[in-house]
Amino acid sequence: MVRQGQRLYSVTDSPVVLLYGSVPVYRSLSEGMTGPDVQQLNSDLVALADASKADLDPSSDYFGSATATALEKLQSGLGLTQTGTLPAGQAVFEPAAVRVGNVRATLGAPVNPGSPVLTGTSGTRQAVAQVNPANLPDVTAGAHVTITLPNDQTTTGVVTSIGTTASSSSSGSGSGSSGSSAPTATVNVYIRLDHPAAAGTLDQAPITVNITTSTVNNVLAVPVGALVAEPSSYAVEVAGPRGTRHIVPVSLGLFDDAEGLVQVTGQGLAAGQQVVVPDL
Repeated sequence: MVRQGQRLYSVTDSPVVLLYGSVPVYRSLSEGMTGPDVQQLNSDLVALADASKADLDPSSDYFGSATATALEKLQSGLGLTQTGTLPAGQAVFEPAAVRVGNVRATLGAPVNPGSPVLTGTSGTRQAVAQVNPANLPDVTAGAHVTITLPNDQTTTGVVTSIGTTASSSSSGSGSGSSGSSAPTATVNVYIRLDHPAAAGTLDQAPITVNITTSTVNNVLAVPVGALVAEPSSYAVEVAGPRGTRHIVPVSLGLFDDAEGLVQVTGQGLAAGQQVVVPDL
């Protein structure tokens, strides 16, 4: 993890510092200039204690003498020449701390303008579920989810946002099949982990996400496999004393796909009764 004010990488033994801001570097900054890039520089210098709020207004978009003085202090701490100006190649602005995932450059190799040096992400752990657009009406921000990790452990999370663009991916054909694969449209659903440490140290990994779309309390539930299909409804077979059994028609409610259960109501059903599940 590289954070605000720290060296992100070096070019010709000259450190490039990470600063926080949403405006990328597109010019050198010096005294007398104004703009949103200057404002985020002023905010960074105050946040890094290279200047106080009394000396430098962090919301100001003007590069004045106070900015130059604070910048010289930052440059001194990094071992850079204290110029009081910020050349375009001396800093990288990112919205937050960077978690380095992959180093693209080779130590000692020449670097040309625009050459990738590294790839990184924020340090915030999140899960992404790829959901069929037809199921999106059942998914809302704030919905609770259960996540199965690659080690078969489970953890929980909350839906934070839902994408607005459907992307297509090809479903792979089975072994020995012929013909083209059919594209499948999905929309990304973004999830905040309740316990980020549960994800371990992996940068990326495939997961299974179960999203809770509805909740009911104090209901009867049976395994989905216990349902018996009737001509126009469903029933369950209830096991009674001394090996007796009888069929009870039921009405279905919510399905719990994660646990393989379904809500049922029916005359004479009670908690604790045993129902017959086929041995498949």
